[in-house]
Amino acid sequence: MNADRMPARDEDQRGVRRLALGAGLGLVAAVLTIVLPLVFLYIATYNPGGFFTISSDLIEDLSILVLAGAILFLLSLFVYRRAFATLRKVEGRFWIASVLCLLGSLGFLLIVVLAAVILGSTSSLQSCLHGSPSHALSCLRSNQPIGAYSGLLGFALTWLGGLGIALGLFFSSHRFSRGILAGGAALYLLLLVVLIGPFIALIYAVPGTQYILLVAPVLAVLAPALVFAGARRPVMAVRPT
Repeated sequence: MNADRMPARDEDQRGVRRLALGAGLGLVAAVLTIVLPLVFLYIATYNPGGFFTISSDLIEDLSILVLAGAILFLLSLFVYRRAFATLRKVEGRFWIASVLCLLGSLGFLLIVVLAAVILGSTSSLQSCLHGSPSHALSCLRSNQPIGAYSGLLGFALTWLGGLGIALGLFFSSHRFSRGILAGGAALYLLLLVVLIGPFIALIYAVPGTQYILLVAPVLAVLAPALVFAGARRPVMAVRPT
């Protein structure tokens, strides 16, 4: 073993297993919450037909997908937080990532409330969305302001949770000497930057933000995929703190 390495502890093994589980849950959640809704809305807007038209059925189905994905994201954040809390026992700086993930969990609870509000107001949203699906949250703010502001606060807290995941993964990459974890962390950070534009557009009119969102599904899938690939192998040695 190299002089700058030391044997991994039980906390390291548990922590890296939880990182893999959190990444796996996040990957499935990204598909349900981001990828599929954007694909369905794109088809309904530019190639409508059959199920893929702006209708109450489509809005209800998308709301169910978002709700299911938000629950999985919540579980993913919970598992990530458990991973960082475990690693905090062997390296104190992981507490920052753990606290931020806790705030992100609260944010996803608010997003679950938002999805429930959408399910209860599909008819009014349908008439507002027709022909302009990119204005989804603007329509929600007009019809259900409490749900819209809950969604805004939920998004902000969730953004902090994503920052916690990225920080924790950077710390993990250094401790376990796995560059692929740093790559996953970098993609998470890039995703957070990409999502800032659409978030600001919910408050102020910013043209062209719908095109930025096209990058989000790719990053939302690649980031947890890299983390899962980097965390699924056992840890044999770590860098000393």
